[in-house]
Amino acid sequence: MTLPVSPRNAAPLYGWLIERLSVYLGRHPDSIDASVPLAEYGLDSVGALSLCGDVEDDFAIPLEPAWVWDHSTVHDLVVHLAARGARPAAVVEVGGYEVG
Repeated sequence: MTLPVSPRNAAPLYGWLIERLSVYLGRHPDSIDASVPLAEYGLDSVGALSLCGDVEDDFAIPLEPAWVWDHSTVHDLVVHLAARGARPAAVVEVGGYEVG
């Protein structure tokens, strides 16, 4: 089942998620395709557990590590997080610099 998610709400989540995954995967963020299963990039159980911790810390949404495997792509993870109300801190451009 696909949950309805506003592109406006989902866009910041893509950036948030890809930024964190790039650290755990040791990859440049631009090299992560939102439609590729994370296991194909080499995400392991330690990375999945760390990602769940980030979600809990940043959004106060408790998750089990199995969640990462149940929603195995960036796109699927974003849809699930957005449907659960996750909203990254606003990023605002001030004088040509992003702050947030």
